[in-house]
Amino acid sequence: MSADKAALATAPSAPAKPGPGTSSNGLTSDEAKSRLQKDGPNAMPDTSAHPLRNALSKFWAPVPWLLEAAIALQLMLHKDLEAAVIAGLLVFNAALAYFQESRAQATLTALKSRLALNASVRRDGAWKTVPAAELVRGDLVKLSLGGVVAADVHLIDGSVLLDQSMLTGESLPKEAGAGVDTYAGALVRRGEATAEVTATGVHTKFGRTAELVRTAHVVSSQQKAVLKIVRNLAIFNGVVILLIGAYAYFHSLPWSEIVSLLLTSVLAAIPVALPATFTLATALGARALAKLGVLPTRLSAVDEAATIDVLCSDKTGTLTRNELSVTSIRPMPGFDEAHVLGLAALASSDGGQDSVDVAIRSASSKKPVADLPKLTKFVPFDPAKKTSEATATDAKGGEQRIVKGAFSAVTGLAAPSPAASGIADELEKQGFRVLAVAAGAPTSMQIVGFIALSDPPRAESTSLISELKTLGVRTVMVTGDAPATAAIVAHAVGLEGAVCPPGPIPKDVKPQDFAVFASILPEGKYDLVKAFQKDGHTVGMCGDGANDAPALRQAQIGIAVSTATDVAKSAAGVVLTEAGLGGIVAAVKEGRITFQRILTYTLNSVLKKIVQVLLLAIGLVMTGHAVLTPMLMVIVMITGDFLAMSLTTDRVRPSTMPNSWQIGRITSASAIVGGCFLAFCVAVLAVGKFELRLGIAALQTLSVVAIVYGCQATIYAIRERRHLWGLRPTIWLVSSSAADILIISTLALRGIAMAPLPISVLACEFAAAVVFGLILDGLKIPIFARLKIA
Repeated sequence: MSADKAALATAPSAPAKPGPGTSSNGLTSDEAKSRLQKDGPNAMPDTSAHPLRNALSKFWAPVPWLLEAAIALQLMLHKDLEAAVIAGLLVFNAALAYFQESRAQATLTALKSRLALNASVRRDGAWKTVPAAELVRGDLVKLSLGGVVAADVHLIDGSVLLDQSMLTGESLPKEAGAGVDTYAGALVRRGEATAEVTATGVHTKFGRTAELVRTAHVVSSQQKAVLKIVRNLAIFNGVVILLIGAYAYFHSLPWSEIVSLLLTSVLAAIPVALPATFTLATALGARALAKLGVLPTRLSAVDEAATIDVLCSDKTGTLTRNELSVTSIRPMPGFDEAHVLGLAALASSDGGQDSVDVAIRSASSKKPVADLPKLTKFVPFDPAKKTSEATATDAKGGEQRIVKGAFSAVTGLAAPSPAASGIADELEKQGFRVLAVAAGAPTSMQIVGFIALSDPPRAESTSLISELKTLGVRTVMVTGDAPATAAIVAHAVGLEGAVCPPGPIPKDVKPQDFAVFASILPEGKYDLVKAFQKDGHTVGMCGDGANDAPALRQAQIGIAVSTATDVAKSAAGVVLTEAGLGGIVAAVKEGRITFQRILTYTLNSVLKKIVQVLLLAIGLVMTGHAVLTPMLMVIVMITGDFLAMSLTTDRVRPSTMPNSWQIGRITSASAIVGGCFLAFCVAVLAVGKFELRLGIAALQTLSVVAIVYGCQATIYAIRERRHLWGLRPTIWLVSSSAADILIISTLALRGIAMAPLPISVLACEFAAAVVFGLILDGLKIPIFARLKIA
């Protein structure tokens, strides 16, 4: 048990004195004002970014840079129409990202709202109510039933039952008396106490949690993939463009043609719709998940769900229901379970907020007993005595005393029983909260039995862990509860493996080393996620409390269950809106579907950009001129890049194991398939140049049609990792393909923005593209198998 929890577990009854500088009358108003100026308000700072800054940031990334450079070049050449079209594409990308992005600052907003709004404080010798933000160190505050502790405090007198499950992860409320420390955000379940404020605002444990959430950041796999793809394309295509420029210069092409050629090359190299496609695919995935009761708060979480290979799960409220229930009843000889429960229920408050009493009365109602004595008096739980008791009258009119509480307290009131000691020890070693029940005449009571309570697992936890295992995702439990309790729950839900020893988390820890990490505070959960990420794992974190918020924010995908606090929900990337944990598996499966759609588009985009630049280079050597113009490249961008975004709706086969962005393999596959595509385009160009004897204007039309037709053939060949007829394409994909072919064919046939071509040439080019697609479908299977593209 951690030091913090050990402190909470003890509740000294002797009154404590206020700290230095604080009298029993509390602080004066002047002293409070001075400390408020020195320490700042008892609130979290507002660090939210300005909306305008967020919007402008969408224009500051590798792909926008390339588009902005292309716009500048177009304007320099006085090609205003082309510049306007590219600017429209740039704004489309930025707007899509801006309106779909997550609300990262909602986490801090929720943390602030979690704090109490007002507090009862003693100032100038009198009790008064002030805003919680005005509390300072040294203030004397009153903690009352149902209130939220407004700052970190040290109890001076009184006793309270504190629910700190959302802060420490402990499933059971703790009795706290004079001398005990507790923290901002704890809920007072019972009792009343006076306490001295020891820390406020960002200096509280809650504030440090908020700071962890604010600073927690991990670059999504999606972001890394886009950056690496753009970098690789920029390096390769940049070298080719320089060679093209050098060749044109040394062959004495006019400067106007050289500049136009270089501009065309730059446009050909930009994966203009790649960021928008990532965003659109994940938005569609988020929409599908919302129908299944899973709400992504960050779009990148949809794609990340496909890549996670480790799930760190909180215990209390996540794998368990965060509801105490009677797990076991052990009656002593001469008594049965129903009578033990019935007598314990008489010594339990009716209608109170004590979770132990609620659990016992609920269990007793399911096992009614007809001959129970009649209650005449009830004494609530006394933290000093660690018991509650009742006085009752039996059927013969005799007085009965019934006591319920800790075994160490009850055993001193009843006749000694070696068997009872053995039962209590056995149950406690199993991690249960054990209550002894004694009853009888006031002077001769005996122990009638024991009641063991625990927080039971959710019904679906076992099946969740089993199904995640079949999907290649390892689950580990990360909890603030005691190791013994955590180990019992882990075994119950099918988590088999070692329990990490208490103390600091090993720096080189791996997910396979332990199945359970117990007695972990918020910082520990956060550090554990970072340790797994450092080891190369993509980590999911599932939790429900404020103590989980930093880890939820740091993980590639944080998952908050439906009963989670606002803090946890806003820190998470995914929120389960319906009871149960089935949404986690749904998120993984939908994430893998989304990943496959993005992967297909990425393969298509990368190979097309390679082909277009190389075709310009080869065409320049073959014809002595640019075989594509800036306007033709803009047409390809609109018809090809953006219509191909329909791949985000396509039917795909999700992988059976976690996906990962293997950029090297994707680039290699794109280069090989692109080589086949390039061979097709060069062959078409060669036929036009040497067989049909077409002029440069007609060759430019022939080249752009070859790119569009060949790209459609490539899409249908690579959209399925098996043969292309394995999965039927969606109506959206077929429609966009038809539109793409119809647009370019109409422009080429009518001679709009390009030289016209006879319909016979277009028909032959289309037929050649169909044959090319069928050949490529056979070639791609060994290529994908070799490079493990699945």
